[in-house]
Amino acid sequence: MTGERPSEPSDGTPADEAFGLSVAPAGSVPPPPPTDRRRRASPPDPSALVERLTAGDRAALARAITLLESTRQADRGVAAELLAMILPRTRSALRLGVTGVPGVGKSTLIESLGVKLLERGERLAVLAVDPAAARSGGAILGDKTRMPARAAHPLAFVRPSPSGSTLGGVAARTRETILLCEAAGCTTVLVETVGVGQSETAVAEMTDLFLALLLPGAGDELQGIKRGIIELADVLAINKADGDAIPAARRAAASYRGALDAIRPRDDGWTAPVLLCSARTGDGLDTHWTTISDRVDAMQRSGARDRLRRDQASRWLRSAVRDRAADAVLMHPDVRAVLAEAERAVTAGEAPATIAAERVATAIARAVHLSGEACGSPD
Repeated sequence: MTGERPSEPSDGTPADEAFGLSVAPAGSVPPPPPTDRRRRASPPDPSALVERLTAGDRAALARAITLLESTRQADRGVAAELLAMILPRTRSALRLGVTGVPGVGKSTLIESLGVKLLERGERLAVLAVDPAAARSGGAILGDKTRMPARAAHPLAFVRPSPSGSTLGGVAARTRETILLCEAAGCTTVLVETVGVGQSETAVAEMTDLFLALLLPGAGDELQGIKRGIIELADVLAINKADGDAIPAARRAAASYRGALDAIRPRDDGWTAPVLLCSARTGDGLDTHWTTISDRVDAMQRSGARDRLRRDQASRWLRSAVRDRAADAVLMHPDVRAVLAEAERAVTAGEAPATIAAERVATAIARAVHLSGEACGSPD
Protein backbone atom coordinates (compact mmCIF):
# COMPACT_ATOMS: atom_id res chain seq x y z
CA MET A 1 0.00 0.00 0.00
CA THR A 2 3.07 2.30 0.03
CA GLY A 3 2.56 5.42 -2.07
CA GLU A 4 -1.26 5.06 -2.29
CA ARG A 5 -3.47 7.89 -1.13
CA PRO A 6 -5.86 6.88 1.69
CA SER A 7 -9.47 6.58 0.67
CA GLU A 8 -12.02 9.26 1.64
CA PRO A 9 -13.74 8.64 5.01
CA SER A 10 -17.39 7.69 4.92
CA ASP A 11 -18.44 11.02 6.50
CA GLY A 12 -17.14 13.00 3.54
CA THR A 13 -14.17 14.51 5.37
CA PRO A 14 -11.17 14.87 3.03
CA ALA A 15 -8.67 12.10 3.67
CA ASP A 16 -5.82 14.52 4.39
CA GLU A 17 -7.83 16.21 7.16
CA ALA A 18 -9.02 12.88 8.55
CA PHE A 19 -5.40 11.81 9.05
CA GLY A 20 -4.42 15.06 10.77
CA LEU A 21 -3.18 16.86 7.66
CA SER A 22 -4.30 20.27 6.41
CA VAL A 23 -4.14 21.15 2.72
CA ALA A 24 -4.44 24.88 1.87
CA PRO A 25 -6.18 25.93 -1.38
CA ALA A 26 -3.94 27.12 -4.18
CA GLY A 27 -2.83 30.73 -3.76
CA SER A 28 -3.84 30.98 -0.12
CA VAL A 29 -1.55 32.00 2.71
CA PRO A 30 -0.61 28.98 4.83
CA PRO A 31 -1.73 29.18 8.46
CA PRO A 32 0.88 29.87 11.13
CA PRO A 33 2.39 26.80 12.78
CA PRO A 34 0.63 25.66 15.94
CA THR A 35 2.05 27.08 19.13
CA ASP A 36 3.41 24.87 21.87
CA ARG A 37 0.95 25.40 24.72
CA ARG A 38 3.43 23.98 27.20
CA ARG A 39 5.83 26.85 26.53
CA ARG A 40 3.18 29.40 27.36
CA ALA A 41 1.79 27.59 30.38
CA SER A 42 2.56 29.34 33.64
CA PRO A 43 3.49 27.35 36.75
CA PRO A 44 0.52 26.35 38.91
CA ASP A 45 -0.43 28.05 42.15
CA PRO A 46 1.50 26.11 44.82
CA SER A 47 -1.15 26.58 47.51
CA ALA A 48 -3.90 25.12 45.32
CA LEU A 49 -1.62 22.29 44.23
CA VAL A 50 -0.76 21.45 47.84
CA GLU A 51 -4.42 21.29 48.81
CA ARG A 52 -5.18 18.89 45.98
CA LEU A 53 -2.08 16.82 46.67
CA THR A 54 -2.73 16.41 50.39
CA ALA A 55 -6.29 15.40 49.57
CA GLY A 56 -4.90 12.38 47.72
CA ASP A 57 -5.29 13.67 44.15
CA ARG A 58 -2.96 11.51 42.05
CA ALA A 59 -2.98 13.99 39.16
CA ALA A 60 -1.81 16.73 41.53
CA LEU A 61 0.94 14.46 42.83
CA ALA A 62 2.12 13.75 39.29
CA ARG A 63 2.06 17.48 38.48
CA ALA A 64 4.09 18.27 41.59
CA ILE A 65 6.72 15.68 40.68
CA THR A 66 6.93 17.09 37.16
CA LEU A 67 7.63 20.51 38.67
CA LEU A 68 10.41 19.02 40.77
CA GLU A 69 12.01 17.36 37.76
CA SER A 70 11.70 20.45 35.54
CA THR A 71 14.82 22.40 34.62
CA ARG A 72 12.90 25.63 33.95
CA GLN A 73 13.86 28.37 36.35
CA ALA A 74 10.23 29.41 36.91
CA ASP A 75 9.27 25.83 37.77
CA ARG A 76 12.18 25.50 40.17
CA GLY A 77 10.97 28.45 42.20
CA VAL A 78 7.47 27.03 42.47
CA ALA A 79 8.87 23.58 43.33
CA ALA A 80 10.94 25.05 46.18
CA GLU A 81 7.88 26.82 47.54
CA LEU A 82 5.85 23.65 47.18
CA LEU A 83 8.38 21.59 49.14
CA ALA A 84 8.45 24.14 51.95
CA MET A 85 4.66 24.00 52.20
CA ILE A 86 4.31 20.20 52.25
CA LEU A 87 7.21 19.46 54.61
CA PRO A 88 5.11 19.83 57.80
CA ARG A 89 2.47 17.59 56.22
CA THR A 90 4.75 14.68 55.39
CA ARG A 91 3.82 11.47 57.14
CA SER A 92 5.96 8.63 58.38
CA ALA A 93 5.53 6.26 55.47
CA LEU A 94 7.61 3.12 55.33
CA ARG A 95 10.36 3.77 52.79
CA LEU A 96 11.77 0.65 51.16
CA GLY A 97 14.54 0.60 48.56
CA VAL A 98 14.77 -2.35 46.18
CA THR A 99 17.83 -3.08 44.07
CA GLY A 100 19.19 -5.92 41.99
CA VAL A 101 20.78 -6.64 38.64
CA PRO A 102 18.63 -6.50 35.49
CA GLY A 103 16.59 -9.67 35.12
CA VAL A 104 16.48 -10.46 38.83
CA GLY A 105 12.76 -9.71 38.92
CA LYS A 106 12.52 -6.37 40.73
CA SER A 107 9.41 -5.17 38.92
CA THR A 108 7.71 -8.57 39.23
CA LEU A 109 8.42 -8.73 42.95
CA ILE A 110 7.20 -5.16 43.52
CA GLU A 111 4.08 -5.93 41.50
CA SER A 112 3.29 -9.06 43.55
CA LEU A 113 4.17 -7.44 46.86
CA GLY A 114 2.27 -4.29 45.95
CA VAL A 115 -0.91 -6.24 45.27
CA LYS A 116 -0.71 -7.79 48.74
CA LEU A 117 -0.21 -4.39 50.36
CA LEU A 118 -3.11 -2.86 48.46
CA GLU A 119 -5.34 -5.72 49.55
CA ARG A 120 -4.54 -4.71 53.14
CA GLY A 121 -5.66 -1.14 52.47
CA GLU A 122 -2.20 0.41 52.22
CA ARG A 123 -1.72 3.52 50.07
CA LEU A 124 1.25 2.62 47.90
CA ALA A 125 3.70 4.67 45.86
CA VAL A 126 6.28 3.07 43.58
CA LEU A 127 9.12 5.23 42.29
CA ALA A 128 10.74 3.25 39.49
CA VAL A 129 14.00 4.61 38.13
CA ASP A 130 14.91 3.62 34.58
CA PRO A 131 18.35 4.01 33.01
CA ALA A 132 18.70 7.07 30.78
CA ALA A 133 20.46 7.07 27.45
CA ALA A 134 23.91 8.61 27.63
CA ARG A 135 23.39 10.78 24.54
CA SER A 136 19.77 11.87 24.60
CA GLY A 137 19.07 11.49 28.32
CA GLY A 138 15.83 9.70 27.45
CA ALA A 139 14.54 6.51 29.03
CA ILE A 140 12.06 3.82 28.05
CA LEU A 141 10.21 4.11 31.38
CA GLY A 142 8.73 0.66 30.99
CA ASP A 143 8.19 -0.16 34.66
CA LYS A 144 4.66 1.19 34.62
CA THR A 145 3.69 -1.25 31.86
CA ARG A 146 5.27 -4.11 33.80
CA MET A 147 3.16 -3.31 36.87
CA PRO A 148 -0.39 -3.22 35.44
CA ALA A 149 -2.28 -4.33 38.57
CA ARG A 150 -0.83 -1.59 40.75
CA ALA A 151 -0.75 1.15 38.14
CA ALA A 152 -4.54 0.90 37.72
CA HIS A 153 -5.39 0.62 41.42
CA PRO A 154 -6.95 3.76 42.99
CA LEU A 155 -4.73 3.46 46.09
CA ALA A 156 -1.54 3.09 44.08
CA PHE A 157 0.73 5.61 42.41
CA VAL A 158 3.46 4.45 40.02
CA ARG A 159 5.96 7.03 38.80
CA PRO A 160 8.77 6.02 36.43
CA SER A 161 11.61 8.54 36.15
CA PRO A 162 14.84 8.55 34.12
CA SER A 163 18.06 8.34 36.11
CA GLY A 164 19.70 11.01 33.97
CA SER A 165 23.34 11.53 34.95
CA THR A 166 22.66 10.70 38.60
CA LEU A 167 24.69 7.80 39.96
CA GLY A 168 23.64 5.35 42.63
CA GLY A 169 20.58 3.94 40.86
CA VAL A 170 18.19 6.78 41.67
CA ALA A 171 16.89 9.89 39.92
CA ALA A 172 17.98 13.42 40.79
CA ARG A 173 14.77 14.25 42.66
CA THR A 174 13.94 10.92 44.27
CA ARG A 175 14.34 12.29 47.81
CA GLU A 176 11.93 15.15 47.21
CA THR A 177 9.51 12.85 45.41
CA ILE A 178 9.36 10.60 48.49
CA LEU A 179 8.28 13.61 50.56
CA LEU A 180 5.55 14.47 48.06
CA CYS A 181 4.24 10.91 48.16
CA GLU A 182 4.11 11.02 51.95
CA ALA A 183 2.26 14.34 51.87
CA ALA A 184 -0.23 12.74 49.48
CA GLY A 185 -1.04 10.13 52.11
CA CYS A 186 1.01 7.18 50.90
CA THR A 187 1.77 4.76 53.75
CA THR A 188 4.40 2.77 51.86
CA VAL A 189 6.91 4.10 49.33
CA LEU A 190 8.91 1.60 47.28
CA VAL A 191 11.94 2.89 45.38
CA GLU A 192 13.16 0.60 42.61
CA THR A 193 16.70 1.39 41.45
CA VAL A 194 18.12 1.20 37.95
CA GLY A 195 19.96 -1.98 38.94
CA VAL A 196 23.00 -1.94 36.70
CA GLY A 197 25.85 -2.77 39.08
CA GLN A 198 27.38 -2.35 42.50
CA SER A 199 26.87 1.44 42.62
CA GLU A 200 23.17 1.01 43.42
CA THR A 201 23.66 2.19 46.97
CA ALA A 202 22.36 5.77 47.00
CA VAL A 203 18.86 4.44 47.68
CA ALA A 204 20.06 3.32 51.10
CA GLU A 205 20.64 7.02 51.91
CA MET A 206 16.95 7.84 51.52
CA THR A 207 15.00 4.80 52.70
CA ASP A 208 14.34 3.05 55.99
CA LEU A 209 15.23 -0.39 54.67
CA PHE A 210 17.30 -1.59 51.74
CA LEU A 211 16.26 -4.86 50.05
CA ALA A 212 18.75 -6.52 47.69
CA LEU A 213 17.35 -9.07 45.24
CA LEU A 214 19.72 -11.80 44.09
CA LEU A 215 19.61 -14.62 41.60
CA PRO A 216 20.14 -18.29 42.49
CA GLY A 217 23.47 -19.45 41.19
CA ALA A 218 24.40 -16.17 39.51
CA GLY A 219 28.13 -15.77 39.97
CA ASP A 220 28.16 -18.84 42.23
CA GLU A 221 29.61 -18.31 45.69
CA LEU A 222 31.76 -15.35 44.60
CA GLN A 223 28.66 -13.20 44.37
CA GLY A 224 28.61 -13.21 48.15
CA ILE A 225 31.74 -11.02 48.19
CA LYS A 226 29.97 -7.93 46.76
CA ARG A 227 30.48 -6.04 49.98
CA GLY A 228 29.29 -2.67 48.69
CA ILE A 229 25.68 -3.84 48.50
CA ILE A 230 25.82 -6.64 51.05
CA GLU A 231 26.99 -4.35 53.84
CA LEU A 232 24.19 -1.87 53.19
CA ALA A 233 21.36 -4.32 52.61
CA ASP A 234 18.93 -4.83 55.49
CA VAL A 235 17.38 -7.88 53.84
CA LEU A 236 18.76 -10.19 51.15
CA ALA A 237 16.28 -12.07 48.99
CA ILE A 238 17.07 -14.90 46.60
CA ASN A 239 14.37 -14.50 43.98
CA LYS A 240 13.14 -17.08 41.44
CA ALA A 241 13.41 -19.80 44.08
CA ASP A 242 10.88 -22.08 42.43
CA GLY A 243 10.83 -25.32 40.49
CA ASP A 244 14.21 -26.72 39.54
CA ALA A 245 15.96 -23.56 40.80
CA ILE A 246 15.16 -24.25 44.47
CA PRO A 247 18.37 -26.27 45.19
CA ALA A 248 20.51 -23.56 43.57
CA ALA A 249 18.66 -20.88 45.55
CA ARG A 250 19.35 -22.71 48.80
CA ARG A 251 23.05 -23.00 47.96
CA ALA A 252 23.19 -19.29 47.12
CA ALA A 253 21.46 -18.43 50.43
CA ALA A 254 24.03 -20.48 52.34
CA SER A 255 26.83 -18.70 50.48
CA TYR A 256 25.47 -15.26 51.35
CA ARG A 257 24.95 -16.20 54.98
CA GLY A 258 28.59 -17.22 55.10
CA ALA A 259 29.63 -13.90 53.58
CA LEU A 260 27.54 -12.02 56.14
CA ASP A 261 29.39 -13.78 58.95
CA ALA A 262 32.53 -11.92 57.86
CA ILE A 263 30.80 -8.51 58.04
CA ARG A 264 30.54 -6.62 61.30
CA PRO A 265 26.92 -6.44 62.51
CA ARG A 266 25.11 -3.11 62.71
CA ASP A 267 25.33 -1.00 65.83
CA ASP A 268 22.01 -2.42 67.01
CA GLY A 269 23.15 -5.98 66.38
CA TRP A 270 21.03 -6.46 63.24
CA THR A 271 22.34 -8.94 60.70
CA ALA A 272 20.58 -9.03 57.36
CA PRO A 273 18.52 -12.20 56.93
CA VAL A 274 18.80 -14.16 53.69
CA LEU A 275 15.38 -15.25 52.50
CA LEU A 276 14.05 -17.23 49.57
CA CYS A 277 11.10 -16.12 47.45
CA SER A 278 9.45 -16.40 44.09
CA ALA A 279 7.89 -13.21 42.74
CA ARG A 280 6.24 -15.31 40.02
CA THR A 281 4.41 -17.70 42.35
CA GLY A 282 4.22 -15.43 45.41
CA ASP A 283 5.97 -17.97 47.65
CA GLY A 284 7.87 -16.33 50.50
CA LEU A 285 6.50 -12.81 49.99
CA ASP A 286 4.44 -12.86 53.20
CA THR A 287 7.56 -13.86 55.14
CA HIS A 288 9.49 -11.06 53.47
CA TRP A 289 6.98 -8.41 54.40
CA THR A 290 6.68 -9.67 57.97
CA THR A 291 10.46 -9.45 58.32
CA ILE A 292 10.48 -5.92 56.88
CA SER A 293 7.59 -4.73 59.05
CA ASP A 294 9.08 -6.22 62.23
CA ARG A 295 12.41 -4.56 61.50
CA VAL A 296 10.84 -1.14 60.95
CA ASP A 297 8.70 -1.49 64.08
CA ALA A 298 11.80 -2.32 66.14
CA MET A 299 13.63 0.69 64.68
CA GLN A 300 10.68 2.90 65.51
CA ARG A 301 10.48 1.71 69.13
CA SER A 302 14.21 2.18 69.72
CA GLY A 303 14.38 5.56 68.00
CA ALA A 304 16.75 4.17 65.37
CA ARG A 305 14.50 5.22 62.49
CA ASP A 306 14.33 8.82 63.69
CA ARG A 307 18.12 8.90 64.03
CA LEU A 308 18.51 7.36 60.58
CA ARG A 309 16.27 9.97 58.99
CA ARG A 310 18.10 12.81 60.72
CA ASP A 311 21.42 11.48 59.44
CA GLN A 312 19.96 11.11 55.95
CA ALA A 313 18.65 14.68 56.03
CA SER A 314 22.08 15.97 57.07
CA ARG A 315 23.83 14.09 54.26
CA TRP A 316 21.17 15.28 51.81
CA LEU A 317 21.90 18.88 52.81
CA ARG A 318 25.64 18.46 52.33
CA SER A 319 25.13 16.80 48.96
CA ALA A 320 22.82 19.61 47.82
CA VAL A 321 25.31 22.25 48.97
CA ARG A 322 28.12 20.55 47.01
CA ASP A 323 25.97 20.42 43.88
CA ARG A 324 24.86 24.06 44.14
CA ALA A 325 28.38 25.25 44.99
CA ALA A 326 29.85 23.38 42.03
CA ASP A 327 27.27 24.91 39.68
CA ALA A 328 27.88 28.41 41.01
CA VAL A 329 31.68 28.16 40.89
CA LEU A 330 31.76 26.76 37.37
CA MET A 331 29.71 29.74 36.18
CA HIS A 332 32.47 32.16 37.27
CA PRO A 333 34.04 33.63 34.09
CA ASP A 334 37.64 33.11 35.24
CA VAL A 335 36.95 29.48 36.13
CA ARG A 336 35.14 28.85 32.85
CA ALA A 337 38.13 30.23 30.93
CA VAL A 338 40.60 28.01 32.78
CA LEU A 339 38.29 25.01 32.41
CA ALA A 340 37.99 25.56 28.65
CA GLU A 341 41.78 25.73 28.31
CA ALA A 342 42.15 22.63 30.48
CA GLU A 343 39.72 20.70 28.29
CA ARG A 344 41.60 21.80 25.18
CA ALA A 345 44.94 20.67 26.66
CA VAL A 346 43.55 17.30 27.75
CA THR A 347 41.82 16.53 24.45
CA ALA A 348 44.95 17.58 22.55
CA GLY A 349 47.09 15.25 24.63
CA GLU A 350 49.16 18.09 26.05
CA ALA A 351 48.30 17.43 29.71
CA PRO A 352 46.86 14.56 31.75
CA ALA A 353 43.46 15.10 33.30
CA THR A 354 44.83 15.09 36.85
CA ILE A 355 47.21 18.00 36.23
CA ALA A 356 44.56 19.92 34.29
CA ALA A 357 42.15 19.40 37.17
CA GLU A 358 44.69 20.92 39.58
CA ARG A 359 44.81 24.03 37.41
CA VAL A 360 41.04 24.31 37.48
CA ALA A 361 41.01 23.76 41.25
CA THR A 362 43.55 26.57 41.68
CA ALA A 363 41.35 28.87 39.59
CA ILE A 364 38.34 27.95 41.72
CA ALA A 365 40.21 28.71 44.95
CA ARG A 366 41.33 32.07 43.53
CA ALA A 367 37.78 32.94 42.43
CA VAL A 368 36.34 32.06 45.83
CA HIS A 369 39.04 34.13 47.58
CA LEU A 370 38.44 37.15 45.37
CA SER A 371 34.68 36.85 45.85
CA GLY A 372 35.21 36.85 49.61
CA GLU A 373 37.35 39.97 49.43
CA ALA A 374 34.74 41.71 47.27
CA CYS A 375 32.04 40.94 49.81
CA GLY A 376 34.21 42.15 52.68
CA SER A 377 35.32 40.08 55.63
CA PRO A 378 34.08 40.59 59.19
CA ASP A 379 36.41 42.29 61.62
